[in-house]
Amino acid sequence: MNRAVATGVLIGCIPLVARAAEQPEPTSPSLSQRADAFRQQVAPLLAKYCFDCHGQGTVTAQVTFDRFTSDRQLLGSRDLWWKALKQLRAGLMPPLGEPHPAADEIARLEDWIKTAVFEFDPQNPDPGHVTVRRLNRVEYRNTVRDLIGVEYNTSGEFPADDTGYGFDNIGEVLTLSPLLLEKYLTAAEAIVKQAVQTVSGVTPEKKIPGRAFRRADDQESDKPGRGAVSLPYYVPATLAAKHTAEHAGRYEITVHVSAHEKFVDGVFDYNKCRLLFLVDGQELGRQEFSRQEGKSFSFTYGQSWSAGQHDLTFELQPLTPDEQQTRSLSLRVDDVMVRGPLEAEYRIRPAGYERFFPRDVPATETERREYAVEILNRFATRAFRRPPETESVERLVNLARTVAEQPGQTFEIGIARAITAILASPRFLFRAETPEDATPPAHPWVDEYSLATRLSYFLWSTMPDDELFRLAAEHKLRQNLTAQIDRMLTDPRSKEFIRHFTGQWLQARDIDSVPINAFAVLTGDQKPDPEAQQRRARFRALRNRPLESLTPEEKAELDAGLAAFRAGTRRFRQYELNGDLRRAMREETEMLFAHILRGDRSVLELIECNYTFLNERLAKHYGIDGVEGNEMRLVELASDSPRGGVLTQGTVLAVTSNPDRTSPVKRGLFILDNLMGMPPPPPPPNIPPLEDAAKQLAERSPSLRQQLELHRSQALCNSCHNRLDPLGLALEDFNALGMLRENRPDRTIDTSGALLTGESFTNIRELKHILATGRRRDFYRCLTEKLLIYALGRGLGYYDVGTVDQIVERLDGSNGRASVLISAIIESAPFQKCRAEPARSEP
Repeated sequence: MNRAVATGVLIGCIPLVARAAEQPEPTSPSLSQRADAFRQQVAPLLAKYCFDCHGQGTVTAQVTFDRFTSDRQLLGSRDLWWKALKQLRAGLMPPLGEPHPAADEIARLEDWIKTAVFEFDPQNPDPGHVTVRRLNRVEYRNTVRDLIGVEYNTSGEFPADDTGYGFDNIGEVLTLSPLLLEKYLTAAEAIVKQAVQTVSGVTPEKKIPGRAFRRADDQESDKPGRGAVSLPYYVPATLAAKHTAEHAGRYEITVHVSAHEKFVDGVFDYNKCRLLFLVDGQELGRQEFSRQEGKSFSFTYGQSWSAGQHDLTFELQPLTPDEQQTRSLSLRVDDVMVRGPLEAEYRIRPAGYERFFPRDVPATETERREYAVEILNRFATRAFRRPPETESVERLVNLARTVAEQPGQTFEIGIARAITAILASPRFLFRAETPEDATPPAHPWVDEYSLATRLSYFLWSTMPDDELFRLAAEHKLRQNLTAQIDRMLTDPRSKEFIRHFTGQWLQARDIDSVPINAFAVLTGDQKPDPEAQQRRARFRALRNRPLESLTPEEKAELDAGLAAFRAGTRRFRQYELNGDLRRAMREETEMLFAHILRGDRSVLELIECNYTFLNERLAKHYGIDGVEGNEMRLVELASDSPRGGVLTQGTVLAVTSNPDRTSPVKRGLFILDNLMGMPPPPPPPNIPPLEDAAKQLAERSPSLRQQLELHRSQALCNSCHNRLDPLGLALEDFNALGMLRENRPDRTIDTSGALLTGESFTNIRELKHILATGRRRDFYRCLTEKLLIYALGRGLGYYDVGTVDQIVERLDGSNGRASVLISAIIESAPFQKCRAEPARSEP
């Protein structure tokens, strides 16, 4: 069937099917108009460019465009048209070598898909549905810190959050299991116990650290020491410090000391000593010590003091001068705690009391209730991120009153119990949102409290601050949005956005734990040495034999092999990804993103730039000279450097590698998924491993390129690897440690390749330039989608295509300025609005 006939069949097929039906399918005018537009504008283009593979009885990749049985099926196949749109924009369809539609034809196809199938209205875009989101571990920790002043260890106390679409703040996967709910209840109790004082007055306390005690013979006794002084059991010694009592009264003095020894296996030290504690020359206590093996001790004494300065003294007396010293036994004064005066009139407010109780507790029941309403309403407003209903506050006040009226309880204990209930409430744990209007249209604005919450968790990963709350309460946040975005991005809390977005989008946080075997990576890059392999085999054979069976010559040979092994280990140790190096790599990625964001530079510099951020350790690892010191700083790169941009940073190079070698497949997938927005489909089952290809090659040590060429020669592997391999192989100049490697005498590194869209390159610098120029809109779209997912906490659907396109247009028109991207995300309909279900009737 030729294209002209095919066009006629496709244009006429839907009306014929409708007429053949016993009961004609009812269609609305809008449905018919959209279908007519397809037959007039789109069907001829599909017949011209697509039918050879996707029509006329040919079904490729389970896609065909001429089997729609009705207008409703045509316009309801949104997943199909979304897939077609992605392939068209990426230039992957029609395939390279086949006729491609002109720019105006592509625009016509895009416009019909967005308006007719996706029903995109530029004036009123569908904001999509956002699932009510639970705070993830990071958000919970930061919110508790800002709300109540407690640094709670969520990583240790809560299970890891699930991820979706590459991020751990997605509402659909942040479920709440019974076990997690129980942990939230336990956390609320622990946080309140630590933060909320339950009594209005406490006895004053002052800790005198051990380092404040000086030896009697120290000429600089007025200067505190750097650390606690150790007193050996074997030598008489005196330590002294002074304490000033502000008031006369009864005091309680608690001494904390610990006994220590340097252990020698099988040897015991039977020496003993006596420790005396004196106040103003009067002995209050004496204790004897022997081998105590690191135990700690505390002793409490009562004392009546006058106001003024008092002397505190420790005296150590050896008790066994004739006993042999076989170890090193010592006592250490850790600290002395002075509590007092103990009389009630000298009690003071506990630390942090005013945070929750700004005034004294009133005497009358009516005033106490009003005070409770004030406290709990203020706290619940911040915890719930909006003013609570009067009924909610009343329930909290009644809970606090019920607890406070029980025997032995206080007003503060009642408030603490109510605050515990607030922290365990779904309104604190989940981010619920409210439309601006009581009777909203299909796509209403979220109210300004919801907008403040969206802003703060997007840019700070925590609750709104006082200024955001104030603007929301005054209904002035939207009109001051630009100023607030600027303020929030310059605030130190924006480091959370930088850390967690780059950490997940670019997988930078995985550098902390990715396993890389430096020895295997570096030896794998070396030319095979048969003699060295023989020496290693000989060394292993000798090491596995009993030592007594070796001749003197063999023992000497074993010692030489052991010395060579240790020397090799020391040589490779400098290249290991230790904690400092991994931290520097992660900071390099974060600092590049922060530099572009806060300097309002082009986001294309994430792909291609002439600078990076290094300290001496990372620069040495990269082979870059002239960087000294541990501080990370901006370093301009040489004009011929392959570095610059995230692709050649240690984070990306290491996390996209295997433990013992590079992985062009992982690296190619990273580029397609995170920079171009064109991830291939998941691999089909029963894919043969890459190593099987190496076994078929006659060469002893085939290159990865040769293995991949044979691997993708199999039909099952070809379609994906044709997209992945050229991109990943462009990074083969870098090993799994992120270091540049050189050609070996027996092997040349070939980094050349071509995209499926035809652009060719010879190295990573040329590939980066292609991505940052000719394929920049792919990157803009990919980055916009990733950032929108992170900001909204949901995956994107067909209804978001128009919004993404609008943002990409703004971004491209500004040459990729970071401020334009952030503002466009925040000003977009999905960020500013919500969907009143159902959004529309389905065709």
